[in-house]
Amino acid sequence: MLGGTAEARELAAALVADGHAVTTSLAGRVARPRLPVGEVRIGGFGGVDGLRSVAAAYDAVIDATHPFSAQISAHAAAACSPLLRLQRPGWSGDHRWVGSHDEAAAVAATFARPFLTVGRQSLGAFATRLPVAVARVVDATTVPPGWTLLTSRGPYTLAGELAVMRQHGVDVLVTKDSGGDHTRAKLDAAAQLELPVVVVRRPPPPAGVEQVSDVAGAVRWLRQLPERPSRSAAPAPAPGPGPRA
Repeated sequence: MLGGTAEARELAAALVADGHAVTTSLAGRVARPRLPVGEVRIGGFGGVDGLRSVAAAYDAVIDATHPFSAQISAHAAAACSPLLRLQRPGWSGDHRWVGSHDEAAAVAATFARPFLTVGRQSLGAFATRLPVAVARVVDATTVPPGWTLLTSRGPYTLAGELAVMRQHGVDVLVTKDSGGDHTRAKLDAAAQLELPVVVVRRPPPPAGVEQVSDVAGAVRWLRQLPERPSRSAAPAPAPGPGPRA
């Protein structure tokens, strides 16, 4: 399983309880990731060919990465079969929907104190446009002078999000369509405070890959796969730290 999300951890637990041997691969971008049950590997694959080599040792691959992890999802579509995409439903609402982080930054620049919850790796699109911002990330990073950096990890509560937005006097919420309930409280808090919300749309999923929206659907998909011959050995680990690939 290609993991790193709450759904991936929930699915790993369900599959292990169902008697499956599960290995979850994490990208290693978070310093202290929440680890799923089962085996874990951390690090990249070296592109499509590397992923194909590792995946050959397994009966099936489930891509349960973040909705914005477009590159690994594209690699999985090219390298893995059978393959399932587990992706939580997106958000909806009367927000300002934009197609990229650059477009979100242009909109945010028209406000005095944006609240950025787009993830550490996307802050570069905002750094040269916003003299003032409040940015929340999981792991500490360097931000421009004049910015306020908050480090925390969800899930978040409505009361907590209201307190953060009031304390820092933000006038717009900038986020991306991560979907699910894990971080939805910020949308509810913004609505209660009557703050505008800018949302970056998800990248389109790879064509031709079967997709489900919840863990139960992924379990059903795996159960209906035809049995394949047992595998006596796994390939050598892919480069990078972590347990067996």
